[in-house]
Amino acid sequence: MVLGIGVTLAALVDSMPLAVQAVPLAASVLILGLPHGAIDHLVLPRARGEPVTRRSVGLVCSGYLVLAAGYVLLWLVEPVVAFVGFILLTVVHWGQGDVFALLELLGTDHLETRGQRLLALCVRGGIPMFVPLVAFPDQYAFVATAVINLFEPATAATLEPAFDLRVRAWVAMTIVTLVVTSLVWGLLRMGPSRSWLLDAGETVGLLVFFAVVPPILAIGLYFAGWHSVRHILRTMLVDTRATAALERRDIRAATWRFTRDATPLTAGALIVLGGLALAVPQTPATPTDLLGLYLVCLAILTLPHTVIVSLLDREQNVWA
Repeated sequence: MVLGIGVTLAALVDSMPLAVQAVPLAASVLILGLPHGAIDHLVLPRARGEPVTRRSVGLVCSGYLVLAAGYVLLWLVEPVVAFVGFILLTVVHWGQGDVFALLELLGTDHLETRGQRLLALCVRGGIPMFVPLVAFPDQYAFVATAVINLFEPATAATLEPAFDLRVRAWVAMTIVTLVVTSLVWGLLRMGPSRSWLLDAGETVGLLVFFAVVPPILAIGLYFAGWHSVRHILRTMLVDTRATAALERRDIRAATWRFTRDATPLTAGALIVLGGLALAVPQTPATPTDLLGLYLVCLAILTLPHTVIVSLLDREQNVWA
């Protein structure tokens, strides 16, 4: 549904204003996007069948603060390195999210080996991050510059070689190679099963989506409507009360429980966003600056969030 909405909008509007493109990403501050990681302090105890205690919450919050503070320091000292790190971190995190969804939420059975799952991670995480680089280099450069300019405007030019046609051609060939290898590997192991067809359909759909939908709009729709929704459902499935509500098809009760649990740390994330606005060397003064600021905030929160999800993967034997 999310992919169809994006492709339809891209087809109907030849030149979509930036303000319109940014609406889904801006909405994700409060709806689905930022809140999707706001119960990280609860998911591990719930997955282990243990009570949530002050100690367990304190450990997660302390870990968040340490990792986030370290990443803030990197942004202040080496913003280009921090930006590239954010891209690679997102590849890992979005990829691991889709691997879990394929295995547990969608019930696919063709990703039998760890190697297949790692390749699927690279494919599913790489498509959102690198297809826009190939298809929309100017807009990709615009976003990168908006982020880096908050720290050291002069250093944004360091990324210019990444937007060269030859580099983008190599990126495109790499993506195609990874996609074909992943799908052929699954096909050879299981044949054209329902599981494989589902994976292939989603993968091709994502390729088309990110190739034709402007990046800011595409990322906003994907982040909130694809990645976050799947992760929220995952968190509900380790919560016995939310799971019971889903089994009764009481989606409202399950959603309310998640919303209640996520509200405190969503508020905390908004405080982090406000603190960043005061901390960055270049005071945000335009909508473009605010876009860059929000992306930096997401980067800082994504690092500890990815650690929590990796631990959750371990508890749920995703890579066994």
